[in-house]
Amino acid sequence: MKQSTYLIADSGSTKTDWIIARPGKSPFRFHSGGLNPFYQKKEEIAVILEKEILPYVTTPVDEVFFYGAGCADRATSRPIYDALVDALPSAEIIEVASDMLAAARGLCGRQPGIACILGTGANNAFFDGNNIVHSIGSLGFWLGDEGSGSYLGKTLLVHFLQNELPGDLHKQFEETYPGTNRLAVLEKVYRQPFPNRYFATFSHFISKNITHPFIHKLVADAFTIFTEKYILKHQDANKYPVHFTGSIAFYYQDILKVVLAEKGLIVGRILKSPMETLFEYHLQQEL
Repeated sequence: MKQSTYLIADSGSTKTDWIIARPGKSPFRFHSGGLNPFYQKKEEIAVILEKEILPYVTTPVDEVFFYGAGCADRATSRPIYDALVDALPSAEIIEVASDMLAAARGLCGRQPGIACILGTGANNAFFDGNNIVHSIGSLGFWLGDEGSGSYLGKTLLVHFLQNELPGDLHKQFEETYPGTNRLAVLEKVYRQPFPNRYFATFSHFISKNITHPFIHKLVADAFTIFTEKYILKHQDANKYPVHFTGSIAFYYQDILKVVLAEKGLIVGRILKSPMETLFEYHLQQEL
């Protein structure tokens, strides 16, 4: 029986985690820039594939599973799909799906549960063990993404610009990000690409000062909003484990666990990336 070689990708707005996997072999991991068809055309994606991915693909790939932000359906994910077809002609199967499905499969495995993403962006879904059956749709960066890195950064920056930070934090922020003022921020946000990535860069300041009461409350409040707006709207939310993936959930999991417990929710897995368990999910299909 032929054993397939898999190329699996989990792509957020900032970076893409890749794994080349085959049953019985150690997986090979590498990274590339983020790939998002909402922001990038097929030609731009093709250049990244050629420069950052293909040099690592030294043997023919049989099946490709690309999970990414912005890949909501067949139409929106078309630039990614077409670029992969051109770049990997040996692949018999190429599936492009949402990063939410990657999180659900990686976090829940084949069991029902609520899967959440808290990274640069935010999302959620109820997974029945096979499919996503319910989701409180994300409204994206400008209208939603509560609890995400971009949301935390935006909230922090607004407090700074409106002189609402405690004096010690305000001084430290000025020293850490010299030249940050209203006009500079508006230029970054409205005239340059990927404003969500820009705001997410301020999460480093939050991480450095996470024990400060103001910052701690800022993060806890953001997680509370996410929980109330999304998790608790799933039917019988308190009967299923609530899993998380993403750097924000992973690094601030102590705060997150407290918020979930206060809402009477069952804490499940909290992983920085769903990739480890995601590639196992696909390899199990050959067993």
